[in-house]
Amino acid sequence: MEEAHQQESRSDDLSQRRSYWRWRKQDFFPEFSFQSFSTYKSALSATCPRLADRLLSRSSDAYELDAARRESENPMRRCLTWWDLLWLSFGSVVGSGVFVITGQEARNGAGPAVVLSYAISGVSALLSVLCYAEFGVEIPVAGGSFSYLRVELGDFIAFIAAGNILLEAMVGAAGLGRSWSSYLASLVKNDSDYFRIKVDSFAKGFDLLDPVAVAVLLVANGIAMTGTKRTSWLNLITSMVTVCIIVFIVVVGFTHSKTSNLVPFFPYGAKGVVQSAAVVYWSYTGFDMVANMAEETEKPSRDIPIGLVGSMSMITVVYCLMALALTMMVKYTEIDANAAYSVAFTQIGMKWAKYLVGICALKGMTTSLLVGSLGQARYTTQIARSHMIPPWFALVHPKTGTPINATLLVTILSAIISFFTSLDVLSSVFSFATLFIFMLVAVALLVRRYYVKDVTPETGLLKFLGFLFLIIASSIGVSALWNAGVGGWIAYAVTGVLWFIGTLGLALLPKYRVPKVWGVPLVPWLPSFSIAMNLFLIGSLGYVAFLRFIICTMVMLLYYLFVGLHATYDVAHQPLEEAKFEGER
Repeated sequence: MEEAHQQESRSDDLSQRRSYWRWRKQDFFPEFSFQSFSTYKSALSATCPRLADRLLSRSSDAYELDAARRESENPMRRCLTWWDLLWLSFGSVVGSGVFVITGQEARNGAGPAVVLSYAISGVSALLSVLCYAEFGVEIPVAGGSFSYLRVELGDFIAFIAAGNILLEAMVGAAGLGRSWSSYLASLVKNDSDYFRIKVDSFAKGFDLLDPVAVAVLLVANGIAMTGTKRTSWLNLITSMVTVCIIVFIVVVGFTHSKTSNLVPFFPYGAKGVVQSAAVVYWSYTGFDMVANMAEETEKPSRDIPIGLVGSMSMITVVYCLMALALTMMVKYTEIDANAAYSVAFTQIGMKWAKYLVGICALKGMTTSLLVGSLGQARYTTQIARSHMIPPWFALVHPKTGTPINATLLVTILSAIISFFTSLDVLSSVFSFATLFIFMLVAVALLVRRYYVKDVTPETGLLKFLGFLFLIIASSIGVSALWNAGVGGWIAYAVTGVLWFIGTLGLALLPKYRVPKVWGVPLVPWLPSFSIAMNLFLIGSLGYVAFLRFIICTMVMLLYYLFVGLHATYDVAHQPLEEAKFEGER
């Protein structure tokens, strides 16, 4: 506690000497490698040995919790409780997707068994939540998965994963802005492009300019910049509206239900249920943005597990009830795939209820934007604290206690994308990185439990790596077999047995670190199953998603080799204050 007060005092003294709004080169590139052309040229000539040094170099809990935070100069305010985290997660996850995806998958994917698809995806999401919760308790910092991966898997993997998920988060925010504009236009004029400006000279897919989408993003991110607690209260109020509408939908659905509509329950077989589970999984994403709020929680050891695990459990139940209510209210063959709930209410004589669905969808997108802007900015802040991007973006404003510079960065980029890019183009960017990071976090948790530097013997490390490889390879094998349409049970049995052997092998190895306060139960079984589930879902994304991930990773790799590598190397091997002094002489 005394150290925390001293750190806050140092931060206050520093902030009094330096203005928050400053634009010197030293504020963006304080590292020695960027002080002059000759130092940069020298750094480039040492790229190979520096890359070898940083490739597997890992951060530490102490660095992320103390030294990295000092880069922000002012502390973020600890103002969130488990109640705030629970509703922030609810607001981030429960958007418009459930109203669209449920009808599509009930009609064309799984039939009434779509409720099982939601249950399967909910369990998979809950496994990832458990992994995030343990890390959030142990390392309660703003960066979430970026910090977790940096501590356990190293700088390089953390940067590649974080860069991709940050890109997808900004593209996702742009897509939400465009969707918000479309929903509002449909309610006002029944024309989704009503508020957009057509420019014939622009390429198709970029020729409908959307000022409403930009305005929505600016307002949402502007609110997020004014204060975390204020944003949390606004999210709570609007989420309560969503809960009331969802309760209405479920109650009316069951009131007008017919059990005969559930027959046949598996019209598309088990494969349809599993394939639909991969699709509806996207309705559960967004909790990872809330995990980025760990630094602002009052008591991380209590608030994070209750907030994250509690919210995901609640959301899973809500989704299953909504899916069951729809399929009992309307025969799956008669469900409108494009507007399932609105048409279902019309069929029972409640045409006015479609406006409730529209309002709920708009509200869901709004809270997703609010919480997303909080999470994205804090993710960016932690990346900047590591100097992988300019540390200017890590600064926290002394009055608001929020990272305004980082918020402005993600706001401007998301707004530009949403202004020009159509939903068709944005929807082609699948969330590969989200699942990829969920899988890596589960791997990182296993590494954390079984490998401690200078403690785990070399033979123990080799055994751990061998069993981990078996788990990952068998999981990829199951995904490849399923998506290739391989029939029969022998191949699946073989890969399943290999997965079991790999997990059992880990279970028999000694653990060299145990959680201090709260941890994932049944390790290594639950993290291993999370790895398998996420790799299985990654396999369902298709060729385009893999290609996009590879292209984006190559671009990020170029940035890392020319900028990020040298900045982080300097921070690790040369005192930063010395670099600043030499640059200012």
